[in-house]
Amino acid sequence: MAAWLSRNRQRVIQSMGTLLAVALLILLLREDGWAAVVAAMKQIQFVNLLWVALLFLISRIAVVWRWHVLLRSGGVDIRFRDSAMLTFTGLFASNFLPTTIGGDVLRLAGAMQMGYDKAVCLASIAADRLIGMLGMFMVAPLGLVYSWNALPASPLGMSFFGFLQKPLAFIKRTFLTFTIWLKKPGSLLLSLVFTWIHMICLFWAIYIFLDDLGSPVSFWMIAGLWSLTYFITQIPISINGYGLQELSFTFLFSRVAGVPPADSLTVSILIRAYLVIASLPGAFFLPSALAAMTDKQNSATDTAL
Repeated sequence: MAAWLSRNRQRVIQSMGTLLAVALLILLLREDGWAAVVAAMKQIQFVNLLWVALLFLISRIAVVWRWHVLLRSGGVDIRFRDSAMLTFTGLFASNFLPTTIGGDVLRLAGAMQMGYDKAVCLASIAADRLIGMLGMFMVAPLGLVYSWNALPASPLGMSFFGFLQKPLAFIKRTFLTFTIWLKKPGSLLLSLVFTWIHMICLFWAIYIFLDDLGSPVSFWMIAGLWSLTYFITQIPISINGYGLQELSFTFLFSRVAGVPPADSLTVSILIRAYLVIASLPGAFFLPSALAAMTDKQNSATDTAL
C-alpha cells in the first residue's frame, strides 16, 4: 500500500483536492440555496445560450489555429483537420484524465502516430500552453488591480496571491521552449492573436451571462478576474481544475465584483458545462489516440526487454 501511494502520490493528491473542492461547492450551494441557483439559471435567455455556444465554437477553432500555426512554423507539414482532431482529442481527454496536462500527452501521441517529429511536436505543445498563459498573463494585472483592495486584507486573500507563485514559476521554466520560434516572431504573434480571439470569446460569454442575471460587470474586470481564476486552476491539486475553478471564480466575482454568490456560482457552472460540451468532438478521436499511446508503451517495453 505504501509503495502504491508513493508511486501515485500526485494522483492521490489531485483526487483528494477534487473531492475537497466539490465538497466545498456543495456547502456553498447549501448556504446560498439550490433554489437561488436554479432561479438564476432560469434568468438566462435561450437566445444568449445560443450566442455563447457560437462564441465557444469560435474560441475552440482559435485554439486549434494557435497550435497549428506553431506546428507549421516549426517545420511540421500537418493538415489543419489533423491539428483540429488532435486538439479536440486533448481537450476532451483533459476533462477526465487525472492531470492538467493529460490532454497534451494524447496530442503528442497522436502526432507521433502520424509520423511527425517528436521533439518539434513536444516543443510546440509546450509553446502552445505558454502562449495561452501569456495571453492570460497580459490581463492578470487588471485582476490584481481590481482585487487589491478586496483581498489582501484577509489571510484568505494573502493565500490567494500565494497561489500564483507556482504558475508564474512554470512560465519562467518553460520560456526556453520558444527556442525554435524565437527566429520566427511573426508566427508567435499570429499564435498570440488566436489566443486573444479565444480569450475575447470567453470573456464575452461571461459578460452575457452576468448581464442576463442582472449583475453586469465591466468586460475588463471580467478579463482580469478570469485570468486570476485561470492561474489558480493551473495549480495541480485537482483533476482538470474541477471544483477549484468554480470556487475561485465564485470567490473572486462575489468578493471583488460584488456579484451575488448564487449568480457567480451559476455562471461558473455554465462556463464549465460549455467547456466540456465544446470538447465533445474529441470523443470521436479519443479511442485512436489511446491506442497510439498503448502502442508506444508496448514498443518501449519490448525494446527494454
